[in-house]
Amino acid sequence: MAAREKSIAFARIRAEVVRLVGLIPEGRFTTYGSIAIHMNVIPRHVATVLGHLTPEESAVLPWHRVVAANARISPNMPEASARKQRRRLKAEGLKIDKEGYIQDADAHFHNVGVRRNIRWSEEG
Repeated sequence: MAAREKSIAFARIRAEVVRLVGLIPEGRFTTYGSIAIHMNVIPRHVATVLGHLTPEESAVLPWHRVVAANARISPNMPEASARKQRRRLKAEGLKIDKEGYIQDADAHFHNVGVRRNIRWSEEG
């Protein structure tokens, strides 16, 4: 894939991750994997986008509503970010155990949707 195609694909992926995260309702959460499956990408793509938000985007986008597999705050996240995520989720009514797992996860899970057949490197 040429560099131009790759940058266009990344811009499209980034825009869709931001759009989908913006749709997660307060008091609900989803996982990197569920967004990735819906978008036909890998979870690392979703995590990379969210890990590189601008301060302005981070202030308005509910990034804290996206957690790792098994409804857990990512153990790979910087500690300060994990604390902020925990505080924000608790403020929305979610209960989180000491290991970072969301309790009663099924009742709070936001289903992003079924897998879409998207080819990110193509125009259109």
